[in-house]
Amino acid sequence: MHDTDSPALTRAVLCAVDLGLWDAEASLRELAELAKSADMEPLAELIQKRDSLDNATAMGGGKLMELELYIHNTGAEAVIFDHELSGVQIRNMEKACGVPVIDRTMLILEIFARRAATHEGKLQVELARQRYLLPRLSGMGAELSRLGGGGGGAGAGARRGKGESKLELDRRHIRRRITALEAQLKALTKRREQIRERREKDGVTSVAVVGYTNVGKSSLLNALTGAGVLVEDKLFATLDPSARALKLPDGRTVLLIDTVGLVRRLPHHLVEAFRSTLDEAARADLILNVCDISSADAPEQADITQELLKELGAQRVPVINVLNKADLLTSPPEAMGERTAVISAKSGQGLLELLEKIARLLPAKSRRLRLLIPYGQAGLAAEIRESGKIYEERFEPAGVLLDALVDEKLISRVSPLITTDYDRGV
Repeated sequence: MHDTDSPALTRAVLCAVDLGLWDAEASLRELAELAKSADMEPLAELIQKRDSLDNATAMGGGKLMELELYIHNTGAEAVIFDHELSGVQIRNMEKACGVPVIDRTMLILEIFARRAATHEGKLQVELARQRYLLPRLSGMGAELSRLGGGGGGAGAGARRGKGESKLELDRRHIRRRITALEAQLKALTKRREQIRERREKDGVTSVAVVGYTNVGKSSLLNALTGAGVLVEDKLFATLDPSARALKLPDGRTVLLIDTVGLVRRLPHHLVEAFRSTLDEAARADLILNVCDISSADAPEQADITQELLKELGAQRVPVINVLNKADLLTSPPEAMGERTAVISAKSGQGLLELLEKIARLLPAKSRRLRLLIPYGQAGLAAEIRESGKIYEERFEPAGVLLDALVDEKLISRVSPLITTDYDRGV
């Protein structure tokens, strides 16, 4: 990839082989958006219908010659291929075309590498890169430098053993790096799990915002909470998850969590590397599946999100389909049913109705209450201590004064003893 400090865009030809497995034209449209997000300028598109990818060059010989002509006529500086290629295919195509060849996964990895801001995000991206590289080492040469691979030099602290080839050394180095990254991420995942467990013990209700990339998830988070999360008209503008407190119309406060955006055929390496982050959705009490209602691909985008949620084991979590960007339509449809909301995060249209639906669909798990429990009902105080969380406890002449998070199962029994209901503002 080119130097990101340079204002010049790398000009590229987009290529695809239509195997009949998906809508190749729609996939190329998305590839063009991905290219723009990586500061590349799509100049032309080339599609070939085939039953399978050519083992050596992905495309057939005749189409490869046509691609060479496209490059010559447009002055393209790169080729972006809408499939995951082998190292051999990349090397052979580069030899034939005379310009760098980047496959879909390499492009997404590049975007993720630019967007990652937290330590965990950077580790996740690097792990995905190394897992991608390992099986391609035998076929790739100069391409390794573009992906940060190789590492067999003295700077990497590696020494070539007797009779060990450069390829074997690179493989050994990458395997060691993968092991080290997995260990670091395992420790971070454990910490994330501890935070989740603490939230659950504290009775914190969470709502995960999921959906296709660039559909307005971060804009929605900002509109609802004033979070100030980065918003750009680029794919994967937000990579690292954000969490903010959100107050609902019924007085409850919940945690609203933004997650990484999705795309068609999100590379397996990335799904695995970001699993702990994506698991925020699987562990949430409610999911907001945000779609761009102004896009012709909105139904497919929603399906892609649902498929990944199923893969993560989140199919039992209640979902509200949030149809965003209604302001871009002359006559937006009205919301159908309790599980759908038509909104505009930009203009604020439909946000109050969305909040009301969230409040109605969220299970009530606990409430923060101030209670005066007579000494004769000491057993009730013990139940609250065991199932909830105590913020303050004082012994008064009339009984025990508790400021506590009370499990919903006990609400009816403690109702006459409530002096303050924090969640409902009374």
